[in-house]
Amino acid sequence: MASVNVEKVLKVYHWNENLFSFITTRNKSFRFENGHFVMLGIKIEDKPIMRAYSIVSANYEENLEFFSIKVPNGKLTSHLKELKIGDEVLISNKSVGTLVIDSLNKGKNLYLLATGTGLAPFMSIIKDFSIYERFEKIILVHSVRKKSDLAYRDYIESNLDNNELLGGLVEKQLIYYPTVTQEQFYNNSRITNLLLSDNFFLDIKLPKINPTNDRVMICGNSEALVDISIILNNIGFKGSLGINKPGDYVLEKAFVN
Repeated sequence: MASVNVEKVLKVYHWNENLFSFITTRNKSFRFENGHFVMLGIKIEDKPIMRAYSIVSANYEENLEFFSIKVPNGKLTSHLKELKIGDEVLISNKSVGTLVIDSLNKGKNLYLLATGTGLAPFMSIIKDFSIYERFEKIILVHSVRKKSDLAYRDYIESNLDNNELLGGLVEKQLIYYPTVTQEQFYNNSRITNLLLSDNFFLDIKLPKINPTNDRVMICGNSEALVDISIILNNIGFKGSLGINKPGDYVLEKAFVN
């Protein structure tokens, strides 16, 4: 398996009973764009089982980080959730994906719309200096079922602005909007309802989303991706067909059933 690197687990963190993340070593030859995903897995009975995982870490960081759901009886995650420091994982040496900035037309504001573990590629993107150069505002919306599912919330709200490369840009330009659908929280709307709501745009102090000024990236469960795309299409947004045919919005098709 010449195209696969064997990496060691450096850290494992369980957010709750359903979500966990882990950090691994990074092969010096491995390169990726912020927003990309790789094939990741482990050997089970001497056979590699690999699945697509978006990369949480930014492309300039020394290690690789991944964010995963614990799928009941999942062929891979039932093993991954048991990872310990020092264990080995397999990571393909080639990254791919549509959630890259070149898939979008130029615009004024960038909306990053995530459900669940769809947050992963956007964690990489909000640590990308070039995003803050290209857009005036970056609006990260993370929709989850329960408050404990709001992984990385403390980091986004309290630690991200300490990133030396970003130099205070986060405080000026990033708007983080967590929302919970099945527990009481100060935001309780699904992303589809937010996009159709005046209150959401009043909250973030921006005009209603429009294809003239705004660009959108979407990642998450298949149903949400379809429903959000329909809303954007009805407003007049044009979907991206890749970096050769950029559009007003782009979604990660690799995770769409």
